[in-house]
Amino acid sequence: MPELPEVETTRCGIEPHVLEKKIRSVELRERQLRWPVPANLGDLVSDRKVQSVGRRGKYLLIDTGNGTVMIHLGMSGSLRIVPGKTPAEKHDHVDFRLQDGNALRYRDPRKFGSIHWIEGDPMDHPLLVSLGPEPLTGEFDGDYLFRQSRKRKAAVKTFIMDSHVVVGVGNIYANEALFRSGIRPARAAGRVTRQKFELLAFNIKQILAEAIKVGGTTLRDFIGGDGEPGYFKQSLNVYGRGGLPCRECKSILKEIRLGQRSSVYCSQCQK
Repeated sequence: MPELPEVETTRCGIEPHVLEKKIRSVELRERQLRWPVPANLGDLVSDRKVQSVGRRGKYLLIDTGNGTVMIHLGMSGSLRIVPGKTPAEKHDHVDFRLQDGNALRYRDPRKFGSIHWIEGDPMDHPLLVSLGPEPLTGEFDGDYLFRQSRKRKAAVKTFIMDSHVVVGVGNIYANEALFRSGIRPARAAGRVTRQKFELLAFNIKQILAEAIKVGGTTLRDFIGGDGEPGYFKQSLNVYGRGGLPCRECKSILKEIRLGQRSSVYCSQCQK
């Protein structure tokens, strides 16, 4: 699944190509995604100029002045800028045709993503209103995590992946941040010290920033908005490396399941 760095990479990739451009029309080939795409989406955005391209968590927000197109990439979705005459392939479900002849193309082989139309403040939308802070802002720090975690029995990895606690810390980056912080993923969140949470918050910020800088992590289907893959996969210390030697101490990395997600850790480096 594209995580926060991949979604931010997509936002940065498409923004220069759509900002201040008019959407001439929408070609809707498939409405049945995770939720049905509004049938009248073309009528709503046609001849509207893109005012901004934002992001909240893993949701992209395209402001057209009269409303906002909110896009979630789901498990395998991507957005690409393509020449308008580029033939659509099987999983190319929606084209936003722009005034310069190009198209913003939404592709989603598994159809787990979604496209919504929002009038009014998008932050009031049910999918956004209860989200936690953005991890790369000043609202998110170790003190915040410590306060939120008190009396929590859930595993610390599950805790930091909860979008009501903080947005965008998906499975890949949670594994990596916990490794750098020396915290076992299964440790109860309520048993993690303030000092450790300060280190964890710092590492979450660092890892997400590093991943954004190199274009995210290419795993299976993800391709950035500019068509280039991400390269953070080359920097992964634990994710996807169960059974291999730890890069720090050479102990064999262990793999367990937490919340139905794979969790890899080093029993020597993480306590």
